Order: sequence, then structure tokens, then C-alpha cells
Amino acid sequence: MNKKKAYIAGGCFWGMEELFRKRPGILDTEVGYIGGSNDNPTYKNHPGHAEGIELDYDADITSFTEILDYFFRMHNPTTVDQQGNDLGSSYRSAIFYQNDEEKKLSEEFIEIVNNSGRWPSKVVTTLEPYSTFWPAEPEHQDYLQLRPNGYTCHFERFDTPFK
Repeated sequence: MNKKKAYIAGGCFWGMEELFRKRPGILDTEVGYIGGSNDNPTYKNHPGHAEGIELDYDADITSFTEILDYFFRMHNPTTVDQQGNDLGSSYRSAIFYQNDEEKKLSEEFIEIVNNSGRWPSKVVTTLEPYSTFWPAEPEHQDYLQLRPNGYTCHFERFDTPFK
């Protein structure tokens, strides 16, 4: 097994976690806060942090690029600080790259998405260097598994890859 991690944000973390957990090669998911200004953030106090997700994946089964492809199909990357009814920088679209290779792959994939014409506007997803990922409180983990009819604004918008 070739275990790796990826860190992304695209609105409320509940819906992202639920969709990604079903993807081939995803070994584990955890929701949390990333990219902000305080240590030990909480749901009520996470200034500058995005509601993000940590993905553990088997790189022998899925790639970082395949994760990006699904990421850009399951949320709207063209709205600044918004997904569905959720507003604010906590709900920004962001990729938290861990190295130069992930940054380059992210830049290239954003260009693919923009050139595809599938979204009516250009991608506003930010590329931010990885910072500490702070797991969210237990009541936010596996939220839609525990509450199948709970709120989400995430769904697969395009059923074919961007590639």
C-alpha cells in the first residue's frame, strides 16, 4: 500500500466527507479546520480556517490528480467564500498543497477545469501551503453517516472526469 494524504476545502465539510468516503482508494476521511490563524480551532472559533477534509488514500489505487478531478466535480469552485447557503471564508474552495509537485498538479488541473467550459465562470479555488490540520469536534465527524438526512450542498455535478 502506498498511503498518502491530501487536504482540500470546498464548503461545509460534512458533504465533502460523505462523497469522498465512497471513492475508490480513499482509506479514511476526517473533517477539520485548516489555513487559519488560531491553534486548536473549534466550530465556534476558527478565524481564517476553512472547513476542510483530510483524505488518507492509497496512491496505488487513486492519484492526487483523480482526487482533484472529483473535488472539482462535487462542489462549485467558481464562487468566492460560498457553497450553497453557506457564506464566509470558512466555506472557501482551497487546495492545501504539501509540496511543489502537488502545487504544480493543482495549477495544471485548474487550467484543465477552466478550459473545459463546464463551469460558467473561472475557478477561484485558492492554492495554499499546507498548515496544521486540526480535527473537528467528534460531533462533526461522520456527520451524514449519523444523520443521513442532514444538510449538505455537495453532489456530483458532472459524471465524467475533466481529463
